[in-house]
Amino acid sequence: MLGEYRIEGRRAAEIAASVERAVGAGDLRPGQVLPPMRELAGQLGVNPNTVASAYRLLRDRGVIETAGRRGSRVRPRPSTTWRETIGVEVPAGGRDLATGNPDPALLPPLAEALAAAAAAGRDHPVLYGAPEITPALGRLARDGFDADGVPPGPVAVTSGALDAIERVLAAHLRPGDAVAVEDPGWGGLLDLVPALGLRPVPVAVDDDGPLPVAVAGALADGARALVVTARAQNPTGAAIGAGRAGELRRVLAAHPGVLLVEDDHGHHIVDLPPHPLGGTTEHWVLVRSVAKAYGPDLRLAVLTGDTVTVDRVRGRQRLGPGWVSHLLQDAVAHLWRTGAVDPAAVAASYGRRREALVRALRERGVAACGRSGMNVWVPVPDETGAVTRMLGAGWAVAPGARFRMDSPPGVRVTVSALTTEDIGPVADALAAAAGPAPATRLG
Repeated sequence: MLGEYRIEGRRAAEIAASVERAVGAGDLRPGQVLPPMRELAGQLGVNPNTVASAYRLLRDRGVIETAGRRGSRVRPRPSTTWRETIGVEVPAGGRDLATGNPDPALLPPLAEALAAAAAAGRDHPVLYGAPEITPALGRLARDGFDADGVPPGPVAVTSGALDAIERVLAAHLRPGDAVAVEDPGWGGLLDLVPALGLRPVPVAVDDDGPLPVAVAGALADGARALVVTARAQNPTGAAIGAGRAGELRRVLAAHPGVLLVEDDHGHHIVDLPPHPLGGTTEHWVLVRSVAKAYGPDLRLAVLTGDTVTVDRVRGRQRLGPGWVSHLLQDAVAHLWRTGAVDPAAVAASYGRRREALVRALRERGVAACGRSGMNVWVPVPDETGAVTRMLGAGWAVAPGARFRMDSPPGVRVTVSALTTEDIGPVADALAAAAGPAPATRLG
């Protein structure tokens, strides 16, 4: 069962640490079954309850999973493993459609904004005790939230969307709590949840976002939080429309104690309006990152939500990094204030490429999804085979394993690097790699 490795310890924490060390060192491999609790208790000379506590600690930390009568085993993807490592190497002369980056040609130049921020810092240096959020950014962020119908609430700034989501989940949840997440969904979030000791619960999606019946089932089964993507869902391009938003609000209204997290990372790259769900539950936040529209290296997101949640996030932030650089905040405020990005033009540019690829695939008998944003999701019967065949044709696409829990296989194609002339060859290669696939929901 365990080969040469011997679990050690007399206390629950020691036993759990012994297993976790072995997983980290590779002595216990993903999928490997651990001894039954009574058997291990006999080997160690401890009470079975001690082993039960150790296994519970390991489950809460995302190291092992319990499969009923099949026992406990090392998770197929331990929480220390980054899904982005499930990747492909772009061949010499090949084209990268896998990494999910925005089109550099659509990103604004930063020199003027950074120079303006530096000048402001020279005239008024930021010292300890300064507010966490600059007045200019806070005002512009709140104005944007108001314009999109987001309920009133204080504003905070974090180092990107994932940093915001981590802080929000940590503000309300404890290890072992269940979090409902989209499936397929953002790989970073699917890594983060178990890394926090939380339990991800997959929720199927279609072009309109999470399926209400799936959300209702997850919440009825005890999920204490729900994370949804407003627009440009990664990897499927789903966007929550007005009808779906109404359905989801009705589901959430029956669970007022659930923590709701809305990720609007598609802000300023999507021409579809958001339909916020915030305010339906007692605790909620909506997060907007600047990465896709203004550049990933800015590492900044703004969020708003109920007062308790935002206050907890800001309070914990003060005990850690303290604040997000005011230089970055002032630079982003300058970019917003001067209209450095034309959201309609950016959305149209991505939309032309995305819609052309989806249409070309449909003409070739391949059902693909991509309602908004910069990604297209292509169902395939065999991910490894499809990725390998695409590499052979000179195109690197992202394997769906980065983004899936229980949903069917697929590959993600990022359209940012595609030209009009590329659409036909890419569609031909995908059709050959994937074969016809029936239209169906995504999870």
